Amino acid sequence: MATPEIDARSPNRRTRDEQVTAEPQMAPPELPSDATPSPVEVHLARLRSRPVAVAGIVENGVVRPLDPTVKLTEHTRVIIVTAEAL
Repeated sequence: MATPEIDARSPNRRTRDEQVTAEPQMAPPELPSDATPSPVEVHLARLRSRPVAVAGIVENGVVRPLDPTVKLTEHTRVIIVTAEAL
């Protein structure tokens, strides 16, 4: 069984979190009755640039790929995944 972590949020952050939690939930989107579900890959296939996963490091808020042959264009969207909490 995992031990609960100490709440390290600031009082302002805790207040904002409680306000967001107290808001009513959004209604589900209205979809046509004949709408069929599709996997996320179908949505991603419509995009011009396909997402690519590369190993990288973040230094001072800048993402730098570890592989020097990888070139990212300006304003590239990057998903940062961490292996362990710091």
